Amino acid sequence: MPDVVVIGAGVVGAACAYYLSRAGLTVTVLDRGGVSGGTTGAGEGNILVSDKPPGPELQIALRSNELWRALGRQLEGIELEVKGGLVVTESQEQQEALRAFASGQAGVTATEVTDVRDYEPHLAPDLAGGMFYPQDMQVQPMLAAAQLLRASGATVRLGVTVTSIEPGRVVTDAGVIAAGAIVNAAGVWAGQLGDVPVLPRRGFILVTSRQPELVRHKVYAASYVAAVESDAADLQTSPVIEGTKAGSILIGSSRERVGFDAAMSLPVLRLLAAGAVRLFPVLKQVRLIRAYKGFRPYTLDHLPIIGADPRVPGLYHACGHEGAGVGLAPITGKLIADQITGSPTDVDLSPFRPERFHVQL
Repeated sequence: MPDVVVIGAGVVGAACAYYLSRAGLTVTVLDRGGVSGGTTGAGEGNILVSDKPPGPELQIALRSNELWRALGRQLEGIELEVKGGLVVTESQEQQEALRAFASGQAGVTATEVTDVRDYEPHLAPDLAGGMFYPQDMQVQPMLAAAQLLRASGATVRLGVTVTSIEPGRVVTDAGVIAAGAIVNAAGVWAGQLGDVPVLPRRGFILVTSRQPELVRHKVYAASYVAAVESDAADLQTSPVIEGTKAGSILIGSSRERVGFDAAMSLPVLRLLAAGAVRLFPVLKQVRLIRAYKGFRPYTLDHLPIIGADPRVPGLYHACGHEGAGVGLAPITGKLIADQITGSPTDVDLSPFRPERFHVQL
């Protein structure tokens, strides 16, 4: 019998397995698909502090940023790039708002930029300015999840569907697995599996053909922060552009609440392309080779759910990260490991506890 069963082989589940194993526990990871078969495999690999307003998520994002830097030294082949993020504005009003936003981000390094083309020569010449965040990073999320699992030494069982969670055991289509503790890291399906208020939010990403270095940093419009924090159900898009080590350029971002509708939307893809060309006119001549989609697991207060479920002894949740799952994976895994082993944490967990949703729980 393993000490812990982790449900979900995405980057959050992998990070939980990694830190639990480092704490001396035996771990089995279950997933009905493959490693990174859900949100992790449909993401860009962002590790951001730039888009976090003052508050509890920013605090854990800063700690997770430090953990990712350590993991970058410990794990091979995860393509961790400490390249920084550039937030750009289109008017002086936006610039003033961005300046005020950055001034409240305690612990975050931000440099105001007058000419954004000093950082990104191919940006449009009529942009008002921006803010550079050197702490922002990018990782190849699927490689990161795979390497975390490998380094954990956990037993990984793929193609196993969990049908229910009970105290001290997980019921699957391959039988019952007893465990001392269970971690619900099932991403957008965590709500259905663990009865917590996690819902899907669909998004699309465009991928270009391989290019010379046209985009040096992660670049996004200041409106992106508002889109992340919005509760609106209808479609929202905001330009987000970044290069990869493979040479392709990733273009986002869109958000819409459509349940688990996985249909491709040509109008959304056109909006993403137009937004990218607005910031980087040079991209108008670049060929798109594919588009992909995924679902972000979001909660109504835009904070992840991390901690013990008061209703089911031995059940812990590690879910609801929306688009920040990659960035927050290490701190989530460490906090889960600390709680299960009874170790002290240096983070106030109360904003993330499942019982904050008192109506649902």
